[in-house]
Amino acid sequence: MGAGDGESDDPPDQRHERTPPERGPNNPTGRQRYCTSACRKTAFRRRHQNPPTAVVVPVARPRRQFTIYECPNCGDRFLGQQRCPACATFARRAGIGGPCPHCDEPVALTDLLDQEVSIVPKR
Repeated sequence: MGAGDGESDDPPDQRHERTPPERGPNNPTGRQRYCTSACRKTAFRRRHQNPPTAVVVPVARPRRQFTIYECPNCGDRFLGQQRCPACATFARRAGIGGPCPHCDEPVALTDLLDQEVSIVPKR
């Protein structure tokens, strides 16, 4: 590998530094590594900055146990059960809810509040 074959003896990470991404390829003169002192300073800051923090995704929790499903054929509602036993079809999700304290029938919160209810994850 000589100087005339187009390849450099520098490691790949240093060759990358010679070409600032926003400037395109440059022609270094002598021992010059960067096209300008601004590019040299930018490369130094990028090499010495703290690594980005990892994104922490919360663990998914099943919502089926407090979701109300409604059969599209017969209109029956079920708490946490996605399939209608009478029609043997899959029910549509009506929203989150629970059993009514008076009659023990499944009631969705959207029926009680007349507005859309969304679950906000804890932080």
